[in-house]
Amino acid sequence: MSQGPRSGLAAVSSALLAMSRHLEVRDVLKTIVASARELLDAQYAALGVPDDHGGFAQFVVDGVSDQQWKAIGPLPRQHGILAAMLQEAKVERLADVRRDPRFEGWPSAHPDMSDFLGLPIKDGDEVIGALFLANKNCSKPDGSCGFTAEDEELLSILAQHAAIALTNARLYERSRELTIAEERSRLAHELHDAVAQKLFSLRLTAQAAAALVDRDPSRAKGELQQVAALAAEAADELRAAVVELRPAALDEDGLVATLRTQIQVLDRAHTARVTFDSRGVRALPAAQEEALLRVAQEALHNALRHSGAAHVEVTLARRGCGAVLRVTDDGNGFDPQQTRRAGRHLGLVSMRDRASGVGGALTVESAPGKGTTIEMEVPGG
Repeated sequence: MSQGPRSGLAAVSSALLAMSRHLEVRDVLKTIVASARELLDAQYAALGVPDDHGGFAQFVVDGVSDQQWKAIGPLPRQHGILAAMLQEAKVERLADVRRDPRFEGWPSAHPDMSDFLGLPIKDGDEVIGALFLANKNCSKPDGSCGFTAEDEELLSILAQHAAIALTNARLYERSRELTIAEERSRLAHELHDAVAQKLFSLRLTAQAAAALVDRDPSRAKGELQQVAALAAEAADELRAAVVELRPAALDEDGLVATLRTQIQVLDRAHTARVTFDSRGVRALPAAQEEALLRVAQEALHNALRHSGAAHVEVTLARRGCGAVLRVTDDGNGFDPQQTRRAGRHLGLVSMRDRASGVGGALTVESAPGKGTTIEMEVPGG
């Protein structure tokens, strides 16, 4: 066997091993794209997971900088060559994608591409993604395609295993979501039963005290003492429930993995691109981790539901012994001077309370048409 095929086989093996190490969907997608670009020595690679509305639930690229990606704008729609791969489920190998009659152009900030190799990723008969590469790093005489039949065969092998890895990752995430939902349902029933009983007893005791207050003040005093005791018990039940409602994933996986998983779910569920990056964060006290998670959830909800953002970026970085969380969107923004109205609308008061409750601080930067950045810093333990 020649050196070329041995190298290709080793590269495929390395790519498959890399895919098998990940369980989260986003990590699997990024590994597939990076492996494909390295395997075929292409300048650009991308993988799109279609939604049911003519767009993409997820779209991962490799070879494009973050600045370029942001300048390109919204995710592509299912049209042109992409639509052909998804609808006809066939391989596309082109010498120059720009000369194909189905080519419909791209945004001004989009990198220029010529030779092209794309194919669908299939789970049985269902097309679950489109994987494509552009601009093979080789000489291309007479405008020929740099991608060869051998490249197509290697990419087909990678795509078959990518389908397995992607399907497994989806099943893993769904099983985790179901487990969390079932646990929360169980806790909701327990909370209802325990606290409802205490509150019912408290109400009856308070009524008895009211009836006795004029004719038997001594007994009324005893009933009121019972009211205080029942109220304390109800408060204890609520505190215990709140502790138990701390996200299970936070205890099992830690803050970074929990945030990454939740952000991947949001990225799939919304048209806006939602990204996450973590740098050097160490384990923090449980209360601080939960506060950071809740603030991130609130800020993400605001950005995705109210701001009209196309891109929301979440970063979590180490700062001294603690950490700093930043949630930045390129949406409509607002006037921070109108703090009272904005605070109610965006839950800023609640976020500030969570931050101060764990010894942290929250800052908000925004302006109309300029997007919003919410930053929370905690001191660590």
